[in-house]
Amino acid sequence: MLIRISVPGTNDVGGPSPHPHFGDQLNDHAILSVPAEGRPIIETKEMTGSFEDSTPYHLSTPIYRFAGLAYGPFGEDIMISPRVAPPVFGLGLLEAVKEEDILASADPDDLSGNGISGRVNRVWDQPTSTKKIGCFGWKANSASLHHQNAAAAIGDIGLTSPLFPQANCPPIQEDCLFQAALSDDVNLSDKFLAKLTFYTQTLAIPARRNVNSPDVLAGEELFSAIGCSACHTPTFVTGAHPTVAALFNQTIHPFTDLLLHDMGEGLADNRPDFEAKGREWRTPPLWGIGLTNAVNKHTRFLHDGCARSIEEAILWHGGEAEPTKEQFRLLPLEQRTQLLNFLKSL
Repeated sequence: MLIRISVPGTNDVGGPSPHPHFGDQLNDHAILSVPAEGRPIIETKEMTGSFEDSTPYHLSTPIYRFAGLAYGPFGEDIMISPRVAPPVFGLGLLEAVKEEDILASADPDDLSGNGISGRVNRVWDQPTSTKKIGCFGWKANSASLHHQNAAAAIGDIGLTSPLFPQANCPPIQEDCLFQAALSDDVNLSDKFLAKLTFYTQTLAIPARRNVNSPDVLAGEELFSAIGCSACHTPTFVTGAHPTVAALFNQTIHPFTDLLLHDMGEGLADNRPDFEAKGREWRTPPLWGIGLTNAVNKHTRFLHDGCARSIEEAILWHGGEAEPTKEQFRLLPLEQRTQLLNFLKSL
């Protein structure tokens, strides 16, 4: 997990305004001779509820506080947003989804009257020095994998690159600035960053499992019937990709519309990110979700990992997704199990 931080306002390209002493991300690790900025402490509070058939469920609400802040208290205007890393496969295919197809699904004023008002996030793309439609990140705040990888390198690890050549050292962090001044070279060359981006563009999605199981097939029908597919769009056909020809004209099943949706107060971080509001999140792709435990050895979901299972992740849905969440809550155990088995087959 990492902790994004900002203060009210925007930076010079329209993104979140960094904290003057800590920047836009809390660095809880550091190199020798540089103090870590601080550490998050996570406590949880249990909430209980029940399905229509009286089966109980529990949701774990995280509460965050911070210790060891090396450069003074955050201040009352601090905005924080915990983030866990999303899967990195299939990203080049998402990058090749046609812009017109994304826009075709957007309905910011809910003209359709179905309660779903997906919006695009227009964000700054550092490689092209223009604003584009964001597709990547929990709030769709990156428009290209080239940008996202370089931004993650500087934000998560402190590695500079030609896209972000300045060390992540606010003026008050003198030890950080001193270490950064010892070298004039960037840490990641254009060539290395291009290789990293090519890898993330071409890492294949996992094959589905149990696709002909009666439970899985029944769960797929329920997925559409209760409204999940209104945001988790099953299918796209990719357009041209700027660098990888093999990604062109592929029929893909990511189960996302790549749009922002109001997910309710329960999931809100109340931290704007370009045009994304504090209650809005990009619909996460669902492909590969059934292998999360096999790969990560846990079943934590959502932007902050507060959901301990796919079932809990569904129950956290609110805002535009509240009616669909309620439809899931009303299902009998057998049908809930079928829907979950479908998701686990992805």
